[in-house]
Amino acid sequence: MASSSAKGKAPANGAASSGYELPWVEKYRPQSLDDVVGNVDTIERLKVIAKDGNCPHIIISGLPGIGKTTSIHCLAHQLLGDAYKEGVLELNASDERGIDVVRNKIKAFAQKKVTLPPGRHKIVILDEADSMTVGAQQALRRTMEIYSNTTRFCLACNMSNKIIEPIQSRCAILRYAKLRDTEILKRLLEICEMEKVEYNDDGLTALIFTCEGDMRQAINNLQSTHSGFGFVSGDNVFKVCDQPHPVIVQSMIRLCLKGDIDAAMEKLNELWEQGYSAVDIVVTIFRVTKTFDELPEYMKLEFIKEIGFTHMRILEGVGTIIQLGGLLARLCKMNMQPTLFQL
Repeated sequence: MASSSAKGKAPANGAASSGYELPWVEKYRPQSLDDVVGNVDTIERLKVIAKDGNCPHIIISGLPGIGKTTSIHCLAHQLLGDAYKEGVLELNASDERGIDVVRNKIKAFAQKKVTLPPGRHKIVILDEADSMTVGAQQALRRTMEIYSNTTRFCLACNMSNKIIEPIQSRCAILRYAKLRDTEILKRLLEICEMEKVEYNDDGLTALIFTCEGDMRQAINNLQSTHSGFGFVSGDNVFKVCDQPHPVIVQSMIRLCLKGDIDAAMEKLNELWEQGYSAVDIVVTIFRVTKTFDELPEYMKLEFIKEIGFTHMRILEGVGTIIQLGGLLARLCKMNMQPTLFQL
């Protein structure tokens, strides 16, 4: 019996030796507010709350992967310390969060007696709060009011306008911006050093390009590339992320600038035959154009306007190569003499 139980415990104790590895997103998740990357001003406000202990109801809104939920957990850890397990109730979008849950589960937690450090409150964390039904939010509004002397609510959401006005007026709203490239680069370099990852500059640039300010995606893509290829280079990253290669898109825009529609269409066909959807291609064209230094400012504005109209048509359901071909034709036409089009 003793030997069999020891065998059962072995993987848990020696996870590294058995080849089991945590996702890096979890392994390097910040444990205190000092470790959270980006949004310095907002994090400073949370640090003051953690220091004083007077936590208001909070709504944190922003794009995915920029540290909203992590910040709330770090704040809860710093406020409650060892009492974190008893003093925090977390409900995610994956949990059922209808009116019944608000009336029963949240209410029961708010009424529960818990021993906390002096001057601290119990914390209810509602992740993806914008996916709660309006009815559940209405029920939550009253619960927030009744139990505000013992319990504080922290809501994380992508769009704060989907939270009903009465709840918004009861909360301090913190808005998180997209993470800057330098902030993501700094964190990626730290992880590469700790995990002994081999990389080149192109690889890190590609990771930053593909993640679009989303730290979670950047770290996941880094781990996937490292696991799949053992070396983080630009080409390897784009193979893993499966996005149209920006170098091909750049050359396509250069050809449009010269007015060479045939060569530009060849590049487009190359991407289309690789199986990329019209949305993938048009989004990559936009992101490359936005940072393309060879385009003069006035031309860049016109290009982005045309790309925007095409993106809108594709999102409405017309995702054909003809739409993309039409876009390239209009981009080529901009640099050609108007007299050529007079009959």
